[in-house]
Amino acid sequence: MVDRWKGWGCMVDRMNSNFAYRKTSTIVDTSAESQPIWFISEDISDADKPLLSPLFQDSFNQWVSETSGLASFEAGEFVLFNNEAEEISSEGLYDAEAGEKRNAALAKVVQSVISSGLSCHNEADDLFTAAVPIHRRGDGAVFCILAYVSPIGHQKDIAQLQMCSLHFRSCFYHKFEQLYVKDLLLQQQRAEQEANRRDSLFQAAKRLYDQIDVASVLSELLSSLEQLYPNSEVHLYLSQDHLNGDPRVKPLVFKNLEHDLVTKAFLNGKSVTEHDRDGTLRLAVPMNGKQAAYGVLCLYIGPGKWDEADLPAFLLLADTAGSAFENAKLYEQSNLLINELRLINELTKRLNQSLRLKEIFQFATTELLTIFDADYCCVLQLNKEKNQFIVMSSNFPSLTSEQFLPDYGFCGMVYRTKEPMIISDYWHTRVVTSKLMDNTGSRSLIASPIMVDGEVVGVILITHKAPNFFSYDNYKLLQVMSTHIGLAVTNASLHAEVRRMVITDNLTGLHARHYLNEQIQNRQRKDPFGSLILVDIDLFKRINDTYGHQVGDRILIQVSNIIRGSIRQGDIAARWGGEELAIYLPGIRAEQAYRIAERIRVHVEMETDPVVTVSCGVSEWKFEDEKISVESLFYRADMALYEAKHNGRNCIIVGQN
Repeated sequence: MVDRWKGWGCMVDRMNSNFAYRKTSTIVDTSAESQPIWFISEDISDADKPLLSPLFQDSFNQWVSETSGLASFEAGEFVLFNNEAEEISSEGLYDAEAGEKRNAALAKVVQSVISSGLSCHNEADDLFTAAVPIHRRGDGAVFCILAYVSPIGHQKDIAQLQMCSLHFRSCFYHKFEQLYVKDLLLQQQRAEQEANRRDSLFQAAKRLYDQIDVASVLSELLSSLEQLYPNSEVHLYLSQDHLNGDPRVKPLVFKNLEHDLVTKAFLNGKSVTEHDRDGTLRLAVPMNGKQAAYGVLCLYIGPGKWDEADLPAFLLLADTAGSAFENAKLYEQSNLLINELRLINELTKRLNQSLRLKEIFQFATTELLTIFDADYCCVLQLNKEKNQFIVMSSNFPSLTSEQFLPDYGFCGMVYRTKEPMIISDYWHTRVVTSKLMDNTGSRSLIASPIMVDGEVVGVILITHKAPNFFSYDNYKLLQVMSTHIGLAVTNASLHAEVRRMVITDNLTGLHARHYLNEQIQNRQRKDPFGSLILVDIDLFKRINDTYGHQVGDRILIQVSNIIRGSIRQGDIAARWGGEELAIYLPGIRAEQAYRIAERIRVHVEMETDPVVTVSCGVSEWKFEDEKISVESLFYRADMALYEAKHNGRNCIIVGQN
């Protein structure tokens, strides 16, 4: 049956070409009444012979139904032959006993008609036979023969038989035209279906390219497939991590290449089709972009629901989806990169606004928690003198100021490798013990070293309580940000070192005089009172003249160390002049300052080598004083020191307000 329709399709194609030719001819009268039916001149050809038997049979049956009232059917038998003398069908009275004579008589008249192209009749062996040729309407060639056989005495008028042949001929061409028009309608229907499919694909592709984010592309793809293939089940397997929320979107897991449809399609880059035992079709098509394959579209459709003509359209849709997915992914990555650059720029700008290490660490902790949406952050600095990591900033209070050895936990791993690291689930991959992870109940971690001149000076630890929380993009971003934090730490350290050098006397290690003046001035604005001690090494010129300046410098250092060991951490000691030293004691009255000065005097006399003594002048200020200034405070202490020098040295005098 399929071959028959294919044959008729060939006939229709040939007739369409003839029709196209006629359309180009000039037509003068275009009125509907003057135009014949365009396909009335279409005809069969010799090439159609293999396909004519069903048409002959249908036409003969129709002719018999329309002429069943003729008396000739009761007196004899009508027989239809093709132009090769092969009997096709018959109807009417038939004597089975005269079968051989009938066949021979019919063959004789049919062969005569085929050879001459004219009607023929014969009477022999008690049988009357007649045959009439039926001509094609195009070229007049004989394409079949209508014969009649009856006993002698029931002869048929040849003219009546010719009328019957003309009737059959009209039935044949009626059937032929019906079949021709039916095939044209079928082709038109297929063309309309193809046009609708193309339009649907165009609209689906347009909607896909209109989306700019990955989630929208995937949702639109699945929605379009539902509309195009309503009787199917669709799944999308992605080779990249993507949380879509749609159960039809799944990760691509590589299985056995020989038996897994999806894996085979992805690795080979070609569509793969399989049929289940119940006839269900399984189709897997790779979703390719210009740069890579991003996944596999898998379609499951029931028996008889799939048309092979739909395969090119499905492949085109998969390619379109791959390109749209790639574009959305690139757009997403470009936005991510822009946001990262913006965050880095903002972080760098804010970090450079401060030159204090404590502030930098605290700001970095706050910003990193926000950027990575983390639960906890801990920034550690390596103290080279103690050879320990010290927690400089953390939003977990119990860790503040904690100290760890360089080989402890994750900071130890980062310190050894000098590389960032990511932990997806600490509970399942406990490679080291971590106080931060254990005490906070965290499961995900990203960590990065803070590098300065190729050396690790600190470590950043960022954690979250959920497993698999941080992505590879987070890991890379932290690596970049830690570099900028390292630069800020370097700048702050250099600034602190320069400031220390500016405010510190190189020989004694005590503060410089201008720093002491600034600090006294600041404290006089805030404190209710304070005291100043001026210390002068007795007969220091004699030491230099006797032992040399190197010994004199050593004496200065010894006295400075004694002073540092005799005062509080918040007290300020400075080198005021050559051999004169000054100590400011905030919140200390003159009486207590005197005792501190006495302690210094005693220790100097006992611990210096060669032995020297010191004279001290003490002064104080109170907020009740009429005039409060650094100059007046120094003036009174200097006067007291002058008096101590004139009272025999190695003594302490308290100046009066």
